[in-house]
Amino acid sequence: MAKAISQYFKRVFDDYQVLVMVNPTDFTGIELIVHPDGKIEKTEIQADEEIFEDLAADEFQPCSPLEFQLTLAKA
Repeated sequence: MAKAISQYFKRVFDDYQVLVMVNPTDFTGIELIVHPDGKIEKTEIQADEEIFEDLAADEFQPCSPLEFQLTLAKA
């Protein structure tokens, strides 16, 4: 069975940014919150099938897997 390709999203707020990785098969993923001081919070997430609609409603935009992975490496 082929491995699912995760999807990546980002939203920049006034003083922090949030990056999200979602596995479209089981809706698991990782949320990264990047604070102004450079601190990165990493949270494992378990979403439902409406996660993509929720991200769109919250104005998240698709982002590069490379950007997500580089940020994750700093966490």
